[in-house]
Amino acid sequence: MSEVRPFDALRELAARLRGPGGCPWDREQTPETLKTYIIEEAYEVVDAISGDNPQMIAAELGDLLFQIVFLAQIAAEKAWFNVDDVCRGIHAKMVHRHPHVFGSVEVSGASEVVRNWEALKARERSGRGALAGVPRELPALLKALRITEKAAALGFDWERANDVVGKLEEEVGELKAALGDGAGPASVEGVREEFGDVLFVMANLARRLGIDPEAALQGANEKFSRRFSAMEDEARERGADLGSMSLEELDALWEGAKVRERRTSG
Repeated sequence: MSEVRPFDALRELAARLRGPGGCPWDREQTPETLKTYIIEEAYEVVDAISGDNPQMIAAELGDLLFQIVFLAQIAAEKAWFNVDDVCRGIHAKMVHRHPHVFGSVEVSGASEVVRNWEALKARERSGRGALAGVPRELPALLKALRITEKAAALGFDWERANDVVGKLEEEVGELKAALGDGAGPASVEGVREEFGDVLFVMANLARRLGIDPEAALQGANEKFSRRFSAMEDEARERGADLGSMSLEELDALWEGAKVRERRTSG
């Protein structure tokens, strides 16, 4: 590897693994089988960023980069494109999408950059809808965020965050109505639809507040897990089992875990 550029060495490695005498497993892979690995590696990059560990970030970026190079190698074998085509394509796109850097366009700040970006993408789509560029396979929460970002970039947005809160309250009211008053069974389909509306508005509110909803939910997950583990520890010290406790006892353990956590963090 020391005799060639690192990227070229990586490309040669992918070709070697796929070539005669290479790895049987690698030779069996297809674009379809690689989808899961690409998604997993992307999430591992995000995990590494959250861990604030530069060495781990570099390692996970390497794993993701190899998936890209490896998929490009498969594409080259099929005469679709090669990794050089990938690099040329993204280079040209980035130059075109940054006329304020490589051209004469002037912008007042990041928000105007986003508006110009979406306007350029709309022209590139040649008649396709503004939401056509949102990947179908995105996780639902992230997809909701991207959809509302694109709509907002075209001016379809609330004026204030409190307006979104009002819409959220409206959707929660509709969810309550779908659940019924206890007099009859609720419509499963109706409840699911209204629940989805609540989640969608929550993602829109997160965008309006400048909050990453995925990161916010991950934070809530971690907080709940931390406090629940503290409950288990407390129950264990008492010689008790959570499964045998009443709801009142569980609530008391939960409140105790919250108090201890505040004291520790404070």
